Amino acid sequence: MSPNLPVVVGLDGRRESPVTAEWAAREALLRGVPLRLVHVPRQPSPPYVTLAGVVVPTDPQRSGHELDLVRASLSRRHPGLDITAEQIPGDTVTVLLAAAADAGLLVLGSRGRGRTTGFLLGSVSRLVAARAQRPVVLVRSFAQEGQDADRSAVAPGTSDGDVVVGVDLAGPDDAVLAFAFEAASRRGAGLRVVHGCGQESEGISATELTGVNGGGPAVAPERPPADLLRPWQDKFPDVSVTEQAVVGQAGSHLVDASRTAALLVVGRAARHAPVGAQIGPVTEAALHYAESPVAVIPHD
Repeated sequence: MSPNLPVVVGLDGRRESPVTAEWAAREALLRGVPLRLVHVPRQPSPPYVTLAGVVVPTDPQRSGHELDLVRASLSRRHPGLDITAEQIPGDTVTVLLAAAADAGLLVLGSRGRGRTTGFLLGSVSRLVAARAQRPVVLVRSFAQEGQDADRSAVAPGTSDGDVVVGVDLAGPDDAVLAFAFEAASRRGAGLRVVHGCGQESEGISATELTGVNGGGPAVAPERPPADLLRPWQDKFPDVSVTEQAVVGQAGSHLVDASRTAALLVVGRAARHAPVGAQIGPVTEAALHYAESPVAVIPHD
């Protein structure tokens, strides 16, 4: 994959969009790549919808104006960043999956407003995160009612917190570890590696931490964490690594770790079930309840 692939952010015009765009802009700056804003105009029920008996058509000009405002706001704050913006009509999931295919990273927002309600993850975000063949980051908005775009665009996950990654010691995937170490290195942050300990029945199963439902091959014996991480620490000597061995529900531990994290990294098997793409229980929990941005990394 080319290191110059852009960061793509999908925008929907809601109040959380400036927060999502700001996080994506900072990530593009960290990577030294362009930022591409993609907006799919909302499609009413064909050929129109009615409100109180009044026909309400689509308004692509208004959508384009909102997109221009986001781009202008980002350009003011990040004058050195190469930013492009475009509206692409069509099915939202299809458009975003196509945009992700040409990106190094796809960034989407959420409508979460509190820990008790979680992400309130929309069907579009979930479907894209479950099907994209590129890493997807979901950014939770803490924008408040009445806040303007510039003031509300203080992106979460840009603090001094660690990058947190859930790791399956029985079958770790290089794509997940590579993303986590690179993210920590770019941010000058530490990396906290969360993994199960003891027997599978007493701790975190291999399928849980990778976010894959059961039905796969038998779990291989666990590798010692030091052996697993040593090659990555040699490759990223600037990253300080902390191991966290946990017992119990993997999703709960990762959600707890997200409270002080700059970014939470989880895996997703790049395969499809007969009834559609799978996310897995741990990744599902992270997407709904994590308080930091969540990176979902597809892997074999």
